[in-house]
Amino acid sequence: MNVRPNTSRPTAARRVRLTILVALIGLVAPVTAAPANASESDEPTDGELAELSEAIEETDVEGIAWHTDKESKEVVVTADSTVSLYEQNRVRWAAREDLDALSIERVDGAFETLALYPGSAIYGRGVRCSMGFNVRANTRYYFLTAGHCSKSVPYWHAKSSRGKLIGKAAITRYPTHDYSLVRYDSGWRSRPGGYRWGKPAVGLPVTRDGSTTGTHSGRITAVGVTVRYVGGTTVKGLVQTDICGEPGDSGGPLYRGSKAYGLTSGGAGDCPGKGITFYQPVGKILKAHGVRIY
Repeated sequence: MNVRPNTSRPTAARRVRLTILVALIGLVAPVTAAPANASESDEPTDGELAELSEAIEETDVEGIAWHTDKESKEVVVTADSTVSLYEQNRVRWAAREDLDALSIERVDGAFETLALYPGSAIYGRGVRCSMGFNVRANTRYYFLTAGHCSKSVPYWHAKSSRGKLIGKAAITRYPTHDYSLVRYDSGWRSRPGGYRWGKPAVGLPVTRDGSTTGTHSGRITAVGVTVRYVGGTTVKGLVQTDICGEPGDSGGPLYRGSKAYGLTSGGAGDCPGKGITFYQPVGKILKAHGVRIY
């Protein structure tokens, strides 16, 4: 049984409080092109890029996402509007030995996990999130949602936190990862499928569904992304897209046709406009827990 989304939208004042993304505003510190006579040996090695990524993580700056772009030989940092100039300079200082390999971009809004209190779609003790994909292990059936949704909410219900029980969280991984496997209650018989696992890749057109904003499409812009959300929580190995997202969309599916790519983790945006959102890859969940999507 699909849980119908709550179509009510947050008030304008609430959207402002949630510091929702409006648009990209360009580069803060564009990387200077290498001189024409630069040799290939001047490019940073994979090891040096990995060290640079680790140095950025050690800064503990919140509101940033970063990944290694192997084509440009750069570590690309995306900073939300909560990141001050001082904090940007902390990131640059961490990269001081490989500054030419660092690119910093800015976006409006704040990187936050997209759970809404209270909400719709699936409910658990005052929390609303979104259902993702259905999976199974032999005769045991589960649905996937975001780990930050189930971190403190084990039981999920339909229509309200006192509605019919859908299931109980059996496995939750958050932070570092962001997913939860909720085992269906024996009384819940509707478990629709129709998906198979797909490997995310940069440039792929994708669609996501969420209980707040419905269906929106865009493209994958990066993989292997590390995000430190406002509040200090860090999640690794995420997929990044240019799709908008709003609170309550967490846990919803990222897909293309019948291929399942990920679960909404967080981001910022003001739908139906553009935004930036991050997703827990589905393939890692299947491999880690021996379940299969159907």
